[in-house]
Amino acid sequence: MLKKTLRTKYTLQRDSLTAAKRNSDSISIANQLLSLPIWQFDYYHLFLSITKKKEINTSAILSILQGKDKHVVVPKVIGTEDLQHFLLTDSTKFTLSSWDVPEPLNGITISPTKLDVVFVPLLAFDTNGNRVGYGKGFYDGFLSQCRNDVIKVGLSFFEAEEKITDVHDADVKLDYCVTPNTVYSFGVS
Repeated sequence: MLKKTLRTKYTLQRDSLTAAKRNSDSISIANQLLSLPIWQFDYYHLFLSITKKKEINTSAILSILQGKDKHVVVPKVIGTEDLQHFLLTDSTKFTLSSWDVPEPLNGITISPTKLDVVFVPLLAFDTNGNRVGYGKGFYDGFLSQCRNDVIKVGLSFFEAEEKITDVHDADVKLDYCVTPNTVYSFGVS
């Protein structure tokens, strides 16, 4: 299926979920993450949810990371195409961007090459680890700046599509994708 079609389909499906279902599924996704072999690392990149877009609530994942004393890094949009990454600390202050994304005002910047695990937002994904985001290319650009061995974990309310038909060379594949019921692994040993 084409990315444009998948964006429409999964935006509508996500919008139809009740707040209770989104919260319950977000907690299930966080619990599923505990089964992944990713907890021995230090630096974890976590997107903060866009409430208006009814995204997965990542607060339970944040609690897990903080409980495990991990360094949590959060993104901020810079210009029209780039992300900058900040270490989350007790003194980090946030503001809502023009896209209603909670972003740090300032802080300690972290290079993408320092990251070990990146939790990736998405609308849809396929059985090959390809993902569909909002179409702006922020995460593909960001992930291409990370080390080759960075672990990319997608988070989805919905199960995999069979195939995304218009994948591009610049699209970065996931290593895992976690849904409330399933952990998908894409060629990771």
